[in-house]
Amino acid sequence: MSSSESKSAAASSGGATTTNRLPDFLQSVKLKYVKLGYHYLMTHFLKLCLVSLMAILFVQASQMNYEDIHNLYLHLQYNLVLVIVFCTVLVFGFTIYIMTRPRSVYLVDYACYRPPDHLQVKFNQFMEHSRLTGDFDESSLEFQRKILERAGLGEETYVPEAMHYVPPQPSMEAAREEAKQVMFGALDILFKSTGIKPKDIGILVVNCSLFNPTPSLSAMIVNNYKLRGNIRSFNLGGMGCSAGVIAIDLAKDMLQVHRNTYAVVVSTENITQNWYFGNKKSMLIPNCLFRVGGAAMLLSNKPSDKKRAKFKLVHVVRTHKGADDTAFKCVYQEQDENGKTGVSLSKDLMAIAGNALKANITTLGPLVLPISEQFLFFITLIARKFFNPKIKPYIPDFKLAFEHFCIHAGGRAVIDELEKNLQLDPIHVEASRMTLHRFGNTSSSSIWYELAYSEAKRRIRKGHRIWQIAFGSGFKCNSAVWQAMRNSELSPWSPWHDCIDRYPVQIAN
Repeated sequence: MSSSESKSAAASSGGATTTNRLPDFLQSVKLKYVKLGYHYLMTHFLKLCLVSLMAILFVQASQMNYEDIHNLYLHLQYNLVLVIVFCTVLVFGFTIYIMTRPRSVYLVDYACYRPPDHLQVKFNQFMEHSRLTGDFDESSLEFQRKILERAGLGEETYVPEAMHYVPPQPSMEAAREEAKQVMFGALDILFKSTGIKPKDIGILVVNCSLFNPTPSLSAMIVNNYKLRGNIRSFNLGGMGCSAGVIAIDLAKDMLQVHRNTYAVVVSTENITQNWYFGNKKSMLIPNCLFRVGGAAMLLSNKPSDKKRAKFKLVHVVRTHKGADDTAFKCVYQEQDENGKTGVSLSKDLMAIAGNALKANITTLGPLVLPISEQFLFFITLIARKFFNPKIKPYIPDFKLAFEHFCIHAGGRAVIDELEKNLQLDPIHVEASRMTLHRFGNTSSSSIWYELAYSEAKRRIRKGHRIWQIAFGSGFKCNSAVWQAMRNSELSPWSPWHDCIDRYPVQIAN
């Protein structure tokens, strides 16, 4: 095994080298004793000012006598034209605001596909099948075994039907069948749980990175559910594990244009034709991590759906590092020296992900952080700029902005580093770890299995904020922020409905 391949394996499976770790964001000293009080003071500062102002006005008004009130009336009467102009401008401005403000986008419900149990693959079964194919040498087999043991996956993840045969039988037809099972399985649940008829859907967005047949996956859905002829459908390909957030962003933009309609987003990945049958270590890692899964989301801009919606979309922030050649090629589909196709993961993946995350949270921070955190960050920035560049940068506490975190379950190393560098508690990354353990890396849909986990645990309360973070080829880091519209509960349609009581489980190091 080459040194570069060893580094790539360590980054993806959980063993991290010093050069591959995310940049250390948390360099500031914790303000253990005063920070919480300071946060509450700054958060409610405007309210305190408003209350004080109202108190002053009340005192002044209580001291006015009849003559003062009469003089005020005469003053307004003599300036009637100004009063009318002011009221007209006020009404006109309010009307313009109402007509041009962004429409609220609600997540009515979502559904995660759970494959049948016969598609589950245990570690020994995985290794035995890999051995029997005859495509892997002993070094590659041992490499895959170590990845399986360290990556954080459990023994109940799913691989497609074609991979259960010996030898495997990948084909276009088998890939189509996998796509149908996943997409239609998730959509069937979504339509049942919401009571929405397929004909009511006005916008359809499908994302799948590695399988893009003709007709498209979105056309397959239109055909299967006989969607209406004027539906606006989109098919996103090649955009990696962060494409789910991109699809949500596209649906959101479409809902700003088209009134009173529903949008369905389907996020999935297809494994059947994208299994790697070679011996290049950096291209073997996806075999060990990626598993079958998919999710379907129903979005609405109808005010009438506000009462029954689960979440409201607050922000979407997208960061693209594709202009940098190293970032562009860190997740790269290619052929090895023997002409076998697979996806190669670069040894620089973790560092590139860290830079993309920093750029993303730099944009997201001012939108979501409380004034207290923004003020501290601004003061530190000014001090570093004009007084002492050696002052350690202040890293905002994102736990003050969000109650729940859905970190893309790309591998244990990714989750470990984000937990450390965003200074999260174990409970904040529990949903990500348990999703990786139970379902593996389901690509762009993993953040929805994580949200379903938090709901199944009944941890989400009305008003809570959820941060979905996803990384993908290109290289991209995308964030979606949601606000809960009601308290969560365990749904009978949840992929966790019959196993949530077994979690969290202890994951071996």
